[in-house]
Amino acid sequence: MTSPHSSDTPVPRVTETEARRANRTWWDRDADDYQDEHGAFLGDVDFVWCPERLREADARLLGPVPGKKILELGAGAAAASRWLRSEGAHPVALDLSEGMLRHAADAAGRSGVPVPLVQADAMALPFATGSFDIVCTAFGAIPFVADSGAAMREVARVLRPGGSWVFSVTHPMRWIFFDEPDESGLIARNSYFDRTPYVERDDDGTVTYLEQHRTVGDRVRELVGAGFLLRDLIEPEWPDDHEQLWGQWSPLRGRLFPGTAIFVCDLPER
Repeated sequence: MTSPHSSDTPVPRVTETEARRANRTWWDRDADDYQDEHGAFLGDVDFVWCPERLREADARLLGPVPGKKILELGAGAAAASRWLRSEGAHPVALDLSEGMLRHAADAAGRSGVPVPLVQADAMALPFATGSFDIVCTAFGAIPFVADSGAAMREVARVLRPGGSWVFSVTHPMRWIFFDEPDESGLIARNSYFDRTPYVERDDDGTVTYLEQHRTVGDRVRELVGAGFLLRDLIEPEWPDDHEQLWGQWSPLRGRLFPGTAIFVCDLPER
């Protein structure tokens, strides 16, 4: 997904309002195609952290979940929330896209595992302070908002003291490379330190898609600034028996360098 700018032409700043509008429109329009392509991999009742096929059933990055109140940000079709419900948790699935939440409702009907669905913006969570024991997301919200540091602070607000925040994103070093899953995607072409977002615009200049880049250090500073303690950073390795392509994720690239970073964080007791 990440194909950063290599031109010297100044790139107009993208506001949070533009990012929100682009994200909602893009995912509403892409929801059906996304589920057609990835729905079988993600399942109806499963928590898959990343294209490397790391499952929460095996990794247990959230710790024991029975009885826990859990918010899934950028839940998409909410397969992870339904898995959490099947494990005895009390999840809420939140997404900005009505199209993705429509698929979440359909999957709840197929699986018989309903969860509360909320359409809202991760930058302004419609929950009281200290509402949840855990907040999590697999590639949701964080890569797309203009101010991810503010999103981290909003997550901290809705967590109870002692709660956990666990999220996966594209590994920051992937920004160095273009997206091709074959040998051409092994060439370093872009500066790791260029935070210019990848932006697509229509003929009128309206932002239609964007994805932000932050370095590992940026992410750590965002987390510390929001009051979190970083407990672990997981870089899933590509399984030997996994031959499925997912966009830029491929066996060739996955066996050479990481494609996903999972940050496991705690909010200290006050």
